[in-house]
Amino acid sequence: MNLKERIIHESLKLFSLKGFLSTSISDILEAANTSKGGFYNHFASKENLFFEVLDEARRIWREKCLLGLDEVESPVGKIEKFLENYRDRYLKDSEDFPGGCVFVTLSVELDDQRPHLSEEVNKGFIRFKAMIKRLLDEGKESGELRSDVSTSALTEMLFAGMVGTSVIYGVDKSADSLDRSINTLIDYLEELKP
Repeated sequence: MNLKERIIHESLKLFSLKGFLSTSISDILEAANTSKGGFYNHFASKENLFFEVLDEARRIWREKCLLGLDEVESPVGKIEKFLENYRDRYLKDSEDFPGGCVFVTLSVELDDQRPHLSEEVNKGFIRFKAMIKRLLDEGKESGELRSDVSTSALTEMLFAGMVGTSVIYGVDKSADSLDRSINTLIDYLEELKP
């Protein structure tokens, strides 16, 4: 791992733990074992680093959460597989995200303080909800979900359940609580099948 990659990786961990605003350049320099010169050779500013960290967080999220989805044929099965990956491969990833879901941490912290950065985080939430809605619509069209299911409402419920689970797990780090929360969402999806 070169210095730029190390700075991004260590900053991702720090942002997960402390947020963007509470992470100082000094914290980053110490974690990455570099100097100000080493930092500024790769990043014009801490905000410039934010965008690189966000890109890396999204890459890791996709790698962990989307693994194996293309091997599942049913749309609702894809969502269930996603939820399992989200629980087991993403939220429990204490190496990359020791503080829990970095997107939740950043969106809450930055909303009032740095709305333009919060908006960047929110773009990922919008794309994610669109993916869930598309899969639910496909599931409803194929008869995998009951015809009376509102895919819009279900999308919002699943998203809210996942964000809530992330927040709770970020606080208590209880694998049992995490498992129960995600399993409840999966069980609910199963109940909506005809």
